[in-house]
Amino acid sequence: MERLQKVIAKSGVTSRRKAEDLIKAGKVKVNGKVVNELGLKVTDKDLVEVNNMKIETEEKVYYIINKPAGCISAFSDDKDRRVVVDYLRSRGVQERVYPVGRLDYDTTGALILTNDGELANLLMHPRNEINKIYLVRCVGIVNSVGLAKLRKGIDLGSFKTAPAKVELVSVDKANNSSQVRITIHEGKYHQVKLMFEAISHPVKKLRREMYAFINVSGLKPGEFRRLKIHEVKQLYVLATYKEKKTNYRIRRY
Repeated sequence: MERLQKVIAKSGVTSRRKAEDLIKAGKVKVNGKVVNELGLKVTDKDLVEVNNMKIETEEKVYYIINKPAGCISAFSDDKDRRVVVDYLRSRGVQERVYPVGRLDYDTTGALILTNDGELANLLMHPRNEINKIYLVRCVGIVNSVGLAKLRKGIDLGSFKTAPAKVELVSVDKANNSSQVRITIHEGKYHQVKLMFEAISHPVKKLRREMYAFINVSGLKPGEFRRLKIHEVKQLYVLATYKEKKTNYRIRRY
């Protein structure tokens, strides 16, 4: 038996915390009866409905794909453009997996897909500070002043970025371009591109090399692999460490 909110989260419908909100709001039924108090435990024989829709429990799966350029980081697209999930479907993946966060249409590299809603929400929550490493090819020769601005954090108007780890990889004077490796833990829309525009070095090419400790080594664009059990466990550890540490401090003080 498992707590109702955990079962809902495992189904991929939403996170555990949002599942608790749905229960309190009377949006959840168990065996036809509305449940609005937390703590109820259910089995796989119980009928659980969220917003009058039966939830389907399926095996949790986890993939990493080397996302190619020219596709949308989504499960489907109303404009009938190619989506990243199409690559998994074409190779026989039947589970309804969703990308964890997004990469732009023209951005390539490491993207996790899963039907584990709880883990996906933990990984995407900015509080948990999951690192993402990008290799940027940008216009112009980036100097120490520009690198220092990225390391300090940049005011983009609507928000200020957290300090980033930055490494100048190479410069190409003939083509007036630089390669910079940058590590951030935020995931704002177009964030890396906006950061480089802010230091007057627009991005020409962007590739995510690593999500947390997961890379796409050995995978060609469009290829993917299933994550190993120990990798999934380690992602959970990373995604819950700061939350547990914060809760400990609250209880202690």
